Parts: sequence; structure tokens; C-alpha cells
Amino acid sequence: MRLALSEAHKALSENEIPIGAVLVKTGELILSDHNRTRQNHNPLAHAEKLLIDKILSSKIKFLQEYTLYVTLEPCLMCAGLMIWARLGSLVFAARDPKAGAVGSIYNVLKDKSFNHHPEVISGVLGNECSLLLSEFFKSKR
Repeated sequence: MRLALSEAHKALSENEIPIGAVLVKTGELILSDHNRTRQNHNPLAHAEKLLIDKILSSKIKFLQEYTLYVTLEPCLMCAGLMIWARLGSLVFAARDPKAGAVGSIYNVLKDKSFNHHPEVISGVLGNECSLLLSEFFKSKR
């Protein structure tokens, strides 16, 4: 999670919403990135989506052996991507009471309608990641 938080700080330095993510396989860092919605002029350029898009473009079909670490609870779009890509595990830091789809407003990863349910661990460095986001939004208001 520290590496994902480092990515969030990179996002902050680029005036992006400070959310970072890393993709790991058997303890080895595979990819890392952060939100790029502003610089890409694309509201879909979430850190998680960027990583999943990139790994899937390398001809890897499913991600059962991968763990995704992200500093904020994924939204519905990103959680849906995790289901379709069959992500093995998700570890996230801060809850998102406005858009979180892994327990805050809905838990799509536990929805019995879907045939894949990644393992989920939440709250890792939650206070630190939440504080970074709060400070960012306070500076914008």
C-alpha cells in the first residue's frame, strides 16, 4: 500500500485527484499508476482502470493470481472491471462514502449475480490515504 500511496502523491504533484494503485503478482510489483482524469481529459482514467487496461493489453486474459492495491475504495466502474478481469484480490485503504462500490454505497464484489468475487481487504493505511484526499479537496474549495 505504501507504493500505491507514493503514486497518490505523484498524482497530487500533477494536480490530479490523489489516488494511486499498484498491481502485484506473487509479491512482485508488476505495474503502478495514479489517477489521470485531468491530464487525459477523461473521467474514466482512474488508477485501477489504467492498470487493468494495461495488463490486459499484454495478452493476459484473467488476473486471478494478481492483487490490486488502491488508496481509495473503487467505484462501480472499477469494481466491475475487477469482476470481468477476474482479479484475485483487492486491498484498498480509505472508504469512499460518495461513490464506493465495495461496501460503502453498494458492494458489487459480493453480489451473488456475478460469477467472480475477488478477496477484499480494506482499511490498510486508511487514515493516511483519507487525509491526503481530504487535504486535496480542502485546497480546491
